[in-house]
Amino acid sequence: MSNKIYLQITSGRGPAECCRAVALILEKILRQAKELKLEAEVLEREQGEINRTLFSAIVSLEGNKCEDIVEEWEGTIQWTAQSPYRIYHKRKNWFVGIKSFTPTELSDIDAKYITYQTLRSSGAGGQHVNKTETAVRVIHAPSGLSVTASDQRSQHQNKKLATERLLIKLSAWNEEQSVQKAQENWDNHNNLERGNPVKVINEPLMK
Repeated sequence: MSNKIYLQITSGRGPAECCRAVALILEKILRQAKELKLEAEVLEREQGEINRTLFSAIVSLEGNKCEDIVEEWEGTIQWTAQSPYRIYHKRKNWFVGIKSFTPTELSDIDAKYITYQTLRSSGAGGQHVNKTETAVRVIHAPSGLSVTASDQRSQHQNKKLATERLLIKLSAWNEEQSVQKAQENWDNHNNLERGNPVKVINEPLMK
């Protein structure tokens, strides 16, 4: 397995309880990464509608024991707890999807739907405006997703960085669509594949 992976943690647009579980699972994974001496960086957090909740998060992990986290967490996570938001709500099982991606897998995405735009970038605080267009915005037409990178000094480096970030975001977006469908199935009281979670957590959603 690659020593660098990306993890997408998503509620699949589930209710606030699922979004709360996403935030808590992210905390657990970051703690575990620290214990394993992995380099961890949260690349994106999509805030939920309620404080301390997340619709989704993307985290990069780098180190020799990335596979330990993937083996433990990838798949469907079932969080069993009373809702902290709806006291009399009968449902106690909340589901979160976790998917891993490697840089190699990301390169398999069809590049013909990706377009690039160059922009002027500026330094911290909006100062030291770069007179050349070194920042790059990359756009994926079918999904409407876009990412801008201006971290590096050269346009080539920013193009590479923006492409990587977009591919991560696109893979995560694809995963979220499948989890969202599963959530809809749950809401419709159908028998869904999420009935076989890889991990079950029995902890309160609020402490």
